[in-house]
Amino acid sequence: MGVYSAGRMLTSGRMTSAQFRVVRASPGLVWRALNADQVVVGAVSAFLRPDDRWFVSLDPGQDDAYEPLIAAVAANTGSNLYASAEDTDDQALDLFGRLGFAEHRRESNFLIPTDPQITGLHETAEPDGVVIISAVDADEDQLRLLDDALRQDVPGAAGWKWDPGDFHEETFDSQFDPALYLVAVEADNGEYIGLVRVWDGPGRPQLGLIATLPAYRRRGLASILLARAFTVLHKVGKSEVTADADDTNSASRALLLALGARRVGGSIEFVRVRSP
Repeated sequence: MGVYSAGRMLTSGRMTSAQFRVVRASPGLVWRALNADQVVVGAVSAFLRPDDRWFVSLDPGQDDAYEPLIAAVAANTGSNLYASAEDTDDQALDLFGRLGFAEHRRESNFLIPTDPQITGLHETAEPDGVVIISAVDADEDQLRLLDDALRQDVPGAAGWKWDPGDFHEETFDSQFDPALYLVAVEADNGEYIGLVRVWDGPGRPQLGLIATLPAYRRRGLASILLARAFTVLHKVGKSEVTADADDTNSASRALLLALGARRVGGSIEFVRVRSP
């Protein structure tokens, strides 16, 4: 996920504890804790996602510096704070607990084979009345609105609304491959109804999203989109794709497991609720 900022202005925020002085770097969304010698002993970065949720990440530092840092971020943003950690990282899990974060949801990480002999995904023609195009040939505003709509059904992304500039930057960055970002279009009215998005960055490719609008589900369209993207990857020797799925999303998990995916890890999303 990229880092996003909004037009919201924050106060510069200075907070003093018995041991540390916390200051916010300007410009930017980084808070630093300074000891009595004015040495940085910890830092927290924050970013505002398009679903209007503030996420924080902790830089390595002194454990006792994080409490005043998180308090300063919460005071400056005036919002709940979210964070995530691998479910096997006991040190991070303990630290977030001590900082007042509670478990919000869990995700599992999967590896999916691309071989059609394993997945059962074979390229077929589009359903009647549907055409499939590359995102590079799509109308960017229509594609952005489709992405917003599809994310409303993704656990942890309700309320998502892209800024047009951020959407363009996220979509057409160095990981974009026009053969791996496909859009299903209703031929009669030109409505965008579904997509598959695979990011092809360093390491294994990542399945970012496979989804269709509710009225077009259970027609095999998602399988057709996946088959086309996975065929491209399989032909160039990329045998596996990574993917994440919320542990409560039974439909997504069932789809991945039916393709021969195997779980290889997981993460926990935390929330620190704003004090009244």
